[in-house]
Amino acid sequence: MSDFRLDAVGPAGDCAVLQVSGEVDAYTAPMLREQIRDLAAKGAVHLIADLSRVDFLDSTGLGALVGGLRRLREAGGSLTLVISTLRILRIFQIT
Repeated sequence: MSDFRLDAVGPAGDCAVLQVSGEVDAYTAPMLREQIRDLAAKGAVHLIADLSRVDFLDSTGLGALVGGLRRLREAGGSLTLVISTLRILRIFQIT
């Protein structure tokens, strides 16, 4: 188990990067959801979520990302994911 961490860069214009590390689960997903909301409130409509340091992602974490995608799309934006581990990629392939 690794420590959960969120680091936001931006927004710069209408773009921001969110570095996510550790486990995204029922306990930490609300923090992810809130960070996406905060970035959107600051004007970011295009968000890159770097999940390359995520060790675990459950359905709650997936739900936070899908909810963030909906919010960003409603504002004409996008959510791009960076995934480097096969087990995390597999979750999105199955979904």
